Amino acid sequence: MTEPLWEPDESRVERTELRRFIRFLEKRGHGPFDGFAALHWFSVNNADTFWEAVWDFCRVIGDRGETTSVGADRIADTRYFPDASLNVAENMLRPADDPAALMLIAADEGGVTERLTRQMLSDRVGHMQQLLKRDGVEPGDVVAVLLPNVAEAYVVMLAAVGLGATFVSTSPDFGVDGVLDRFSQVNPKVVVGSNGYEYSGRRFDTLDKLAQVIDSLPSVAVHYVHLVVDDVGERVANDPDLRSLADELTKVAEAPPTFVRLPFDHPLYVLFSSGTTGKPKPIVHRAGGVLLTHLKEQALACDISAGDRVFYFTTTGWMMWNWLASVMATGAAIVVYDGNPAHPTITRLFSLTDDIGITFFGTSAKFIESLAKADVQIGDRHGLSTLKSIASTGSPLSAEGFSFVYDQVASDVHLASISGGTDLCGCLVGGDPTGPVYSGQIQRPMLGMAIDVYDELGRSCAPGQRGELVCTKPFPSMPITFLGDDGDTRYRSAYFERFDNVWHQGDFAEWTSEGGLIIHGRSDATLNPGGVRIGTAEIYAQVEKIDEVLESLVIGQRHDGDTRIVLFVRLNDDVLLSDELQDRIRRTVRSGATPRHVPAVIVAVDDLPRTRSGKIAEIAVREVVHGGTVKNATALANPEVLDLFRDLRELQ
Repeated sequence: MTEPLWEPDESRVERTELRRFIRFLEKRGHGPFDGFAALHWFSVNNADTFWEAVWDFCRVIGDRGETTSVGADRIADTRYFPDASLNVAENMLRPADDPAALMLIAADEGGVTERLTRQMLSDRVGHMQQLLKRDGVEPGDVVAVLLPNVAEAYVVMLAAVGLGATFVSTSPDFGVDGVLDRFSQVNPKVVVGSNGYEYSGRRFDTLDKLAQVIDSLPSVAVHYVHLVVDDVGERVANDPDLRSLADELTKVAEAPPTFVRLPFDHPLYVLFSSGTTGKPKPIVHRAGGVLLTHLKEQALACDISAGDRVFYFTTTGWMMWNWLASVMATGAAIVVYDGNPAHPTITRLFSLTDDIGITFFGTSAKFIESLAKADVQIGDRHGLSTLKSIASTGSPLSAEGFSFVYDQVASDVHLASISGGTDLCGCLVGGDPTGPVYSGQIQRPMLGMAIDVYDELGRSCAPGQRGELVCTKPFPSMPITFLGDDGDTRYRSAYFERFDNVWHQGDFAEWTSEGGLIIHGRSDATLNPGGVRIGTAEIYAQVEKIDEVLESLVIGQRHDGDTRIVLFVRLNDDVLLSDELQDRIRRTVRSGATPRHVPAVIVAVDDLPRTRSGKIAEIAVREVVHGGTVKNATALANPEVLDLFRDLRELQ
């Protein structure tokens, strides 16, 4: 029997929001529930009752109506709470709650920049709404921001959503083409951009980029510039075509925020796929579905409640930004960070945790693995006395990453590896704060999600058998559609074509004997040497053990009528890819995985391409190595790196 890395004691379990929810259900005459498995079974087999209980337990503001779901025969056609009306911004600001409660703490590489109470944030949102009303913003319009992760991004979002507009955001480090690939598909009426941003102690002027974007968007009626970087603000003051957001706000009266209550399926956000296989897909998300899903995840899987201080490292161009914004609806304060998480030192975020009293720390598996590579003793240098939970997403967290957290960061935290996607603006699998944490495993399927692993014929896989991660029943945060003339066709093809009437996520996964899951990488990036499917995450987990390797990327290359595994490695400074190092990498992969996982070719490269959310772009490299074209290179943070791989097409 596998020994857990961590287990909560009973007193901690009793204090969790999940245990409170169980007592809430039992008082309603459901249960009793003798553990998470029983609760999960109830949540997917009594879905209407479960989602009604989530609405009530999480104190959703609005009218949920008489009907919970309709159209359940076909997953894609199911609608939840068709008679409901609500406003997500009203739920985030929660006007009836304590106006003096801290709601948003903004920080950057230099320290805390703003602390906003509920009242202060509400006042700024109300003021911003007056400006948007002056501009004629109403339900059906789109408001877009091109801002770093600063307080004003949340202010604009809350103001727009409060008025019933649909909100879109992206980060100012995107290139002009990358921004236009997204914004041109949503036709924004108002755009709020920044004059710059700071990263790694450097200041970047983005005014020329913003001007090019606006000039290329005929739908924009008005745009504003939020001054983020002081020393380029003079350009805004001297250019009549650039309107300072702060100056324009002085021209409208202050007023309390207003909230237009709209249907559950009202378009709240448009999020964009970050893949490199074509123009990013504009995924339209329903207001009620996003809110209810996030509240369920945050309260029941992450144990977040009023009084917590919740941090997740993200940019405005990643769905975790939207997830973090929803935390305000739990009554907890959000901590928003702009800048390099490893500047001026790699432990910057842990200093911030001590300074602010962060209770929930969200990051990426890549960041945790970078800390492990740097061999830093986090727990010895930082008190972290308030920290209760650490969450990791973006890619599978390796067993070594789990061990590092418990050995070097904090021994008594709930470590939740979570996985979902932009597709559903939420999670399919994630944490259970009342249960044990096992090395390398995601603890549980999310409540309300009928998760399974299918083989290629659509049959359920036994523990240890690898297959496709699916969801066999509907859930509230399924997208409404993709924008465009063929939106509904593309939407159904993306998620319901692989297996009939089953949501197919596109992850390669397996159940564990403990009832958890392991994600082995994206299905479209699996390797097939000798016709056997191998997940790329399995190879990464072994290569990460090699101290000389900073990071790696693996692809399958067509070769001699079969597929061979090619491993690209970025090495530490002054390290050469010697025969000895290659042999050690291969031995490590062989002993930690299987002989089939051993790379046939190992190549050292100076850098690896990654998406703007930090994911290594395996498919882009595979396309280049095979002589193909990366159709959406603007999705990459560093597309120039692909040139390194074009020179390697004739690998021997």
